[in-house]
Amino acid sequence: MKKIAFLLIATLFFCVSATAQAWSPAGSHIRTPWAEQVDPKAPLPEYPRPLLQRDDWMNLNGLWDYAILPLNVPFEKADGQILVPYCIESSLSGVGKTVGTGQHLWYRRSFTVPKAWKGQRVLLHFGGVDWQADVWVNGVKAGTHTGGYTPFSLDITDALQAGENSLTVRVWDGTDTGFQPRGKQVRKPGGIWYTSVTGIWQTVWLEPVPQQYIADLRTTPDLDAGCIRVQAVGVTGGLVEVNLLADGRRVASARALAGAEAELAVPDARCWTPDDPYLYDLEVKLIRDGKTVDRVKSYCAMRKVGVAADKGGILRMTLNGKPIFMYGPLDQGWWPDGLYTAPTDEALAFDVQKTKDWGFNLIRKHVKVEPARWYYHCDRLGILVWQDMPSGDLHGSWQNTRWYQGTEFVRSAASEACYRKEWREIMDYLYSYPCIVAWVPFNEGWGQFKTVEITDWTKQHDPSRLVNSASGGNHFLTAGDMLDLHNYPQPDMYLFDTRRVNVLGEYGGIGMPVEGHLWTPDRNWGYIKFTTPAEVTEEYVKYARQLKDMVVRGFSAAVYTQTTDVEIEVNGLMTYDRRVDKVDIPRIREINKLVINTLK
Repeated sequence: MKKIAFLLIATLFFCVSATAQAWSPAGSHIRTPWAEQVDPKAPLPEYPRPLLQRDDWMNLNGLWDYAILPLNVPFEKADGQILVPYCIESSLSGVGKTVGTGQHLWYRRSFTVPKAWKGQRVLLHFGGVDWQADVWVNGVKAGTHTGGYTPFSLDITDALQAGENSLTVRVWDGTDTGFQPRGKQVRKPGGIWYTSVTGIWQTVWLEPVPQQYIADLRTTPDLDAGCIRVQAVGVTGGLVEVNLLADGRRVASARALAGAEAELAVPDARCWTPDDPYLYDLEVKLIRDGKTVDRVKSYCAMRKVGVAADKGGILRMTLNGKPIFMYGPLDQGWWPDGLYTAPTDEALAFDVQKTKDWGFNLIRKHVKVEPARWYYHCDRLGILVWQDMPSGDLHGSWQNTRWYQGTEFVRSAASEACYRKEWREIMDYLYSYPCIVAWVPFNEGWGQFKTVEITDWTKQHDPSRLVNSASGGNHFLTAGDMLDLHNYPQPDMYLFDTRRVNVLGEYGGIGMPVEGHLWTPDRNWGYIKFTTPAEVTEEYVKYARQLKDMVVRGFSAAVYTQTTDVEIEVNGLMTYDRRVDKVDIPRIREINKLVINTLK
């Protein structure tokens, strides 16, 4: 018996070891410290959706079979294994290959539904798949989704079988060959354009829900009315009960018919600010025939974004009715090991915390949308966010030093429909995150079209936030809440609008290559280059002092390029691998606070 037991233990050890050894990072590029913490048996194990939490769920991240095959060729034999949710081009995928427009990327894995889920609906959730995903469960087509930046869910209950189930995903991505939003991804990286991202790049997971369930929550604070409104989305019939909790104590409760907004009075509200990012907890129940059939947890904040004139008549952005200077880095959200995907949740939060440590209160999320947990970290740590629409269909002219006088780019009907669909889905996905204070539909003329119409549509879709219609150029007299200038490397105010808030949407780009921490050691660039942190710090402080003078003259926000180096760009405040700070942090924090406090 001892011999048999030993053999069983030895066999089990071999199987576990073989599984663990089946994956290792691909390629020879630099990596972040968190790459070593990635567990191939449980990568990114955190609950992926902080705004709609249930206790029971199953994470499907891990090693999947994959194949790259020509279009219309079925998936039969795997090329190997890929670590989901890291895109196939990334090091952490364990593959490090490109796909291209003439091929499909296939994924396959098996799963078993827990017996305790019997009698419930089973939802399959994808945090993000770039760009078109077709999904099969046990050979049954479950659905198709287009759009690389928004989550989607499929009810797979009727395709399930007892015991083991198979899940197959087919992905096609045109990257920069088509009109779809793709941010800075290109097939041939260089300059400010980066490696393509194809396939699954956020958590995949299963969730049991009742026959009638809450699909989403939409929360809208109203400081003027002293209340917060909560709407349960995707519910037909029944009552929705909402409880608001402060530090674990219930402070308000309200009921509404399904589909209507429950309105909760919040007396003596504690307002959310970067200095005091206070979050209320929410408990939401769906009640039918007197019984609770579904319950979820969430959170919210009391805050209001607006515009008001100061004593000199200059329009300023306001937070909770008070003028605020918004100041922070351009954050591209790229990683040398995971590309679009942070290696771990600790890494994801690191950049946000670092932004706070530098003394900033703002992040401009540049032509990318992050996983839900990134916005949660911004909410809890107290960072304001300007959210860009990821650019696509990059045609058209760019005029950045005067009012736009050219002919706007004309998109095809399919391109325009794609833009509107994905921008609307992004706004809906992120609507309830308190940190987001502004939407940015266009950047530097990239794919910019129907500017006034798109700006007005964005504002109508979400009147609770500001709209920065055209960051960096192609400025229209009647579009949006901001006039946004770009200037490198030093700040400059070369236009001024008395009818809108004036902001410096990009400046800086102070470069410093750090040997041993470069994506490509023999090829890198910055807008200007220095060789030591002392030099970078001095130049940064010089620009910040210039900016402070411009705040008095009319600037109400500024965005410094950038948080980290990205691929061959070396103009980050940190190296791409997040291992080296390129500035004196106490000095940076001090000058940043001085700039922000100019309006206090």
